Amino acid sequence: MTTLVWFRSDLRLADNPALSYAVKSSETVIPVFIWDTNAERDASQRDAVGRAHLVWLNRALPELDASLREQSSRLILRRGDTLDMLNHLVEELGAEAVVWNQRYVPALRERDRQMAQALRGDGLTVTTFANRLLHEPDAIKTGSGGPYRVFTPFWRKFQREVPIAPPRPSPHLGPSKAPDTWPDSDIVAAWGFTARAQDGVDWATHVREHWTPAEHAAHQRLDAFLAGPASGYDVERNRPDRDGSSMLSPFLHFGHITPRQVWHRVTSWRDADPSRDNAAQVFLSEIAWREFSYHVLHHYPDTPSEPLKEKYAAFPWLEDADALTRWQHGETGYPIVDAGMRQLWATGWMHNRVRMIVASFLTKDLLIPWQDGASWFWDTLVDADLANNTMGWQWAAGCGADAQPFFRIFNPVSQGTRYDPHGTYVKHWIPALAEVPKKYIHAPWAAPHAVLRQANVELGTTYPRPMVDHSKARLRALEALETIK
Repeated sequence: MTTLVWFRSDLRLADNPALSYAVKSSETVIPVFIWDTNAERDASQRDAVGRAHLVWLNRALPELDASLREQSSRLILRRGDTLDMLNHLVEELGAEAVVWNQRYVPALRERDRQMAQALRGDGLTVTTFANRLLHEPDAIKTGSGGPYRVFTPFWRKFQREVPIAPPRPSPHLGPSKAPDTWPDSDIVAAWGFTARAQDGVDWATHVREHWTPAEHAAHQRLDAFLAGPASGYDVERNRPDRDGSSMLSPFLHFGHITPRQVWHRVTSWRDADPSRDNAAQVFLSEIAWREFSYHVLHHYPDTPSEPLKEKYAAFPWLEDADALTRWQHGETGYPIVDAGMRQLWATGWMHNRVRMIVASFLTKDLLIPWQDGASWFWDTLVDADLANNTMGWQWAAGCGADAQPFFRIFNPVSQGTRYDPHGTYVKHWIPALAEVPKKYIHAPWAAPHAVLRQANVELGTTYPRPMVDHSKARLRALEALETIK
């Protein structure tokens, strides 16, 4: 039997049930990745797949190909209509079977169902596997049989009811699993995935500087996390000025590592030292938050564009293109907000605490719709995951599952002072403020003129003045909330 293994968001060899099944059950195994731009555009429910996503894929696909070639295999790349491309490969190779790992975005899941039906109709054997999540999104139900909208009871039931099997090792392909002649393959460099430099930032260069989009790099990152920051994760995860995050989110999104692999590594690390229990529990709960995000998306598929709490559909959001642009480019005049947005623009990633701060500022200080923020993150985050992105933005805007109430409005100055007390994070991403004393680093407009002059800061020139007065913006946001009560 010749089997096509259709890779999508599972760019790894280990703990890959579709690949393992193909190697075990087939004489010949053909790994394939198909880029179907129209399908991805529809499924994301955005105008287009994010540019950061494409930059990541531009490097990740050659990395996967290199891993396969070490086992005398290779990754066949095709671009076009997915069903057409699979059928062409079936005809070229005389393939009898197609296997893949399931996806969980509702539109993609439905498309996969239709794809399986069409291929089976042509006489092919189609086998699919669950591996992107630790559980099926509809497996956990409330006592009344419905979906959860609050995380804590979901997490309690998840811990009681979800068995997490050990991850599978990498299968051995070897020359015996290769075809006599490999089919032609596209070259990913010809697909134009490398983002052009914009506003002085070359994304391709910066992604190369900050990330290695590969399976081995995901495990190296997990190793480094467990060897260092993990022990203080329950405290340090909120400090953007410190290396307290796992930074595994893009690797999980693209499937360079599985949540099952992470879960078992972390629990083994915890079991080796009881003092690690609290830090491990907090980290594992965040893996479960990812599961909760997919649970909510599965049951409420309109949430990428519509608020889960229906009353927020009538919220009096403002349309302000200039304010949105200033927020996007880190020119709001609030250092912790601007540092986060500049980190995002430069690296394709932002610290989670800062994500909450910048989202609060956009939706509450500026009253700009959360969908605009979600769209920008979708375009610029290398870990832009539809379930997580949607959950995060609806949480910040007070309109989603287990959301922060809208009336809880982050003060960007006090948030900066609390979580970046020495201004280390701000000064790294905003060099113009590097000489400002920590007393004024989160509110430079409050510094005496002599202090600013000594720090070589001229408000309105080297760094912007605040675009809004937070205290007044807060009152405006609360007045807007009253209109939908």
